Amino acid sequence: MKIQLINNLVKPIAGFIAFMLLLNSCSRPEPGLKDKFTDHFLIGAALNTNQIMAIDSAALPFVIRHFNSITAENAMKWERIHPRPGEYNFTVPDSLVAFGERNGMFIVGHCLLWHQQTPDWVFEDSLGNPLDREALLEVLKNHIFTVMDRYKGKVHGWDVVNEAVDEDGQMRRTKWYEIIGEDYVQKAFEFAREADPRAELYYNDYNIEQPGKREGAVKLLQSLIKNGVKIDGVGIQGHWHLNSPSLEVIDSSLTIFSSLGLKVHITELDIDVLPSPYEGMGADISHTAEFMQAMNPWPESLPDSMQQALAQRYADIFNIFLKHHAVLDRVTFWGLHDGYSWKNNWPVRGRTNYPLLFDRNYQPKPAYDAVMETAVN
Repeated sequence: MKIQLINNLVKPIAGFIAFMLLLNSCSRPEPGLKDKFTDHFLIGAALNTNQIMAIDSAALPFVIRHFNSITAENAMKWERIHPRPGEYNFTVPDSLVAFGERNGMFIVGHCLLWHQQTPDWVFEDSLGNPLDREALLEVLKNHIFTVMDRYKGKVHGWDVVNEAVDEDGQMRRTKWYEIIGEDYVQKAFEFAREADPRAELYYNDYNIEQPGKREGAVKLLQSLIKNGVKIDGVGIQGHWHLNSPSLEVIDSSLTIFSSLGLKVHITELDIDVLPSPYEGMGADISHTAEFMQAMNPWPESLPDSMQQALAQRYADIFNIFLKHHAVLDRVTFWGLHDGYSWKNNWPVRGRTNYPLLFDRNYQPKPAYDAVMETAVN
């Protein structure tokens, strides 16, 4: 009788406890990416216009869950924000900054000076003649002051100069270089520091983990520091592949750049899983290969074996990031999910690529689980 009475009491109690545990687990969402790495570095994402303006209604709630830093993929580049002389378009950048402020995010402005996505008028007078050094410096200064002043105290860090070093380690021969001279990089940083003394200022580039180009980037940064230029950090873009660069190269590059006394950021991370028509091409978007069927082997879905290879690659890379967490401030993914990635159209247009942690429906891939597991370990 006593045993039966106890059983009658225990069963409903056990059932109630199980129900409460289930209810608790359902009401407590799994931690986002940012939560797993909160003690190590910021986790960021680049947002496009559809996401920033909530045309894709799923995007911003997704960003809030997983990221604590945001960058405009294109909306702050010169051709978008300053398309014509005296005409600025702040609509999309304003929305990005307002969203970031509402949600306590670290906001990155990208970018103030680049040789790509910059209108021709920037380098010409009203008659179409090339500007001289002083005139172009004035155009640059006005642009930097106007953009930075609008977001002063709101945008926390700026990619001041983007991709000034060529693959051979020499300064890239752009119109900025040809008209102003090699000190155009220094001038840009000086203007930016004057425009917003409290903002962090970065030099950003691709392939600078590769020894030859890395040497040129280090030389440029050392020159800026020697000349008293206030620069806070260097951005390694991280447009990488399944088999390159090597883990040893990534590891040593984080050590080398941090030894300059600069904060290190991974600014545009993605991992290309598709065949490349070029080797070591990084992110130079002036190279666009003609579409070939062989370059798009998985138009419908990524095979499981490739999913696992991508997951392992991300895990290996994040283990290196964690090793260097004391000097690594931020890891930003260049896009929210595979469907939005620029890699679908570069270096071959119209492909189906799978370079990020989330699929085209915002669902986590094995690579996501692998990255989360590195934080646990």
